[in-house]
Amino acid sequence: MFKRVENELELAMFNGIWTTVWREKGFELEFSDQSLAKIVILTDEGHYVGTTEFKSYSISDSQINETAPFHEHPDVIASANEIVEIDKMAILRTYRGRYISDLLSACVYFAESERIKYFVSLLEPVFLRALKVSFQIPLKKLGEKIFYKGDYVNPVLIDVAQIYQNKNRFEWVQYPQDALGRRRLAVE
Repeated sequence: MFKRVENELELAMFNGIWTTVWREKGFELEFSDQSLAKIVILTDEGHYVGTTEFKSYSISDSQINETAPFHEHPDVIASANEIVEIDKMAILRTYRGRYISDLLSACVYFAESERIKYFVSLLEPVFLRALKVSFQIPLKKLGEKIFYKGDYVNPVLIDVAQIYQNKNRFEWVQYPQDALGRRRLAVE
């Protein structure tokens, strides 16, 4: 289950989760001033176990372009207004195996509701491999791994539209029941 961060308690839980995971991985902490949405992943019992954040992307001035040349890729250039940066994808260690599909479903749900075609991101290599092998995420590595703020990451372009336009090919995609059938979805 997932939901949009809507209040100070949820924001505190969001920040507590991703900072815990970042410290565990040895990453430097980097809080975002502006985001389009912050999402928390919850267990059926209501425990907060994961996070993801969506940030505006701009070919001309997004900070992520300083780390990797996203802005030079033809798909990024062609779809500049349909791209969002995804950040702070984190699941607490004891919940990782079971809740990755919830985390990914939240990302797909957000993308479909906002008509996003691609995500740009810097992903840790082991997580990247899980996305490719276990979840068959359509993505392109845009260069070799690079050392960034405490660990190696791979710059990736994720074709999220390919997922929401073909949900039947991705068994792990699950939206909240009340969202199905709406013209423009909203993360609840």
